[in-house]
Amino acid sequence: MTRLPDHILADPVLHRVLDALEAQGNQAYLVGGAVRNALLGEPVDDIDIATDAMPDRTVALAARAGLRAVPTGIDHGTVTVVAEGRGFEVTTFRRDVQTDGRHAVVAFSTDMAEDAARRDFTMNALYADADGTVIDPVGGLADLRDRRLRFVGDPARRIREDYLRILRFFRFFARYGRHADRDALQACQDGRDGLDDISCERIGQEMRKLLAAADPLPALRLMSETGVLQKVLPDATLGRLRALESLPGQTGWLARLVALSQADLTNVLRLSRAEARDHRKLVAALVEDWSFSRIAYRLDSSLAEDAARLVQTAADHPMPRPGWPEARSACRANPLPVSAADLQPHLQGPALGRGLKAAEDAWIESGFSLPAPALIDAALLAGEDTA
Repeated sequence: MTRLPDHILADPVLHRVLDALEAQGNQAYLVGGAVRNALLGEPVDDIDIATDAMPDRTVALAARAGLRAVPTGIDHGTVTVVAEGRGFEVTTFRRDVQTDGRHAVVAFSTDMAEDAARRDFTMNALYADADGTVIDPVGGLADLRDRRLRFVGDPARRIREDYLRILRFFRFFARYGRHADRDALQACQDGRDGLDDISCERIGQEMRKLLAAADPLPALRLMSETGVLQKVLPDATLGRLRALESLPGQTGWLARLVALSQADLTNVLRLSRAEARDHRKLVAALVEDWSFSRIAYRLDSSLAEDAARLVQTAADHPMPRPGWPEARSACRANPLPVSAADLQPHLQGPALGRGLKAAEDAWIESGFSLPAPALIDAALLAGEDTA
């Protein structure tokens, strides 16, 4: 018999919610990520609960126990039960009635087996009762132990129900998997055209999470072999990312995205304004082969490290360590000694911007030693040549 670790169960607030739901004969179980992560010894952030109680009964049981119930997704069976300021998503057992590749019409159920059968991966279809005993309707425990990622039931059917599950498969593999089920990979390859009907927002969310994994390369390699990576990012190649991941230290997800593709992905992945701005800066540093001084001078600390790592994948010069933070501080301590006022009225509009950029480039490359008149000359020359 498999049980959850004791520290997961030593939560009086959780037990208060479970006791409330079971007070009149109903059943309530921890389900999904909380059970999976607890068994893997990984952090448990949110606890989801599955129950045979209908949604209106969940609300009534919570109220009877003095708990607040918020109907956050009551049409789909989900009620958020709030206890001592913490929210627990409580969802009635469900079965799918109709799916269209993006959304599902569900019916409520009192059968755990029906609820488990509609879930995506076997390691996400594990339940645990209030005593910590794990219930495994679909063979998820063995898969979890072996770090094997496998769909519940027929992989092709699971994917046709929601084509986003293709990306979820690779995202979960990046974090939890070591072995990928062959039938699952074939189904992902066969169904990849279904991603055309998935919104860019949803695709972007999955790719962010995948690229933020400790080691996304094995998952991305499988994505490439099945053609899914090229479906999402047509220009993507893995060579530069391999080089990036071989460097010491950790890389942010946005720099990994730049290593994969230097194309404008703002609309492809629905990047936020801030993400799109930082993406452009990282692409510029890589494509233009910025010097470390230029990186240190122009980029905030949150981006400078990633930009420096990207540049190393394209040029044969190691990052200055251990003096990189000190070198960056020294660069930032030398502001450009000329301003837009020094270039006007000779340069206006876009020419003024180009002139200032040329002056800044000259300032950086001179080791912050070029006098102001020479910087002005460089700016005027650049502005006039491209006007």
